[in-house]
Amino acid sequence: MVYKTKGTCSQAINVEAENGIIQSVQFVGGCAGNTAGIAKLVAGMKVDDVISLLEGTTCGMRPTSCPDQLAQALKQLKAGQA
Repeated sequence: MVYKTKGTCSQAINVEAENGIIQSVQFVGGCAGNTAGIAKLVAGMKVDDVISLLEGTTCGMRPTSCPDQLAQALKQLKAGQA
């Protein structure tokens, strides 16, 4: 799925998950090193675990961040699979 981010430097997140496990994540835009690192760290993790770890993470004065937007994307992905 492609998730259009809100309130971050990245414009979108491409997420693939199968049977509740994240297969791949790719951020479009944002801080390249940070978003690539996040993508590598979450690959192979359970969707629910990543949501609970990353949801609510802020970036400076912003109320959201790339990690928080990934959590929102995963929640949307879960809702679409229900």
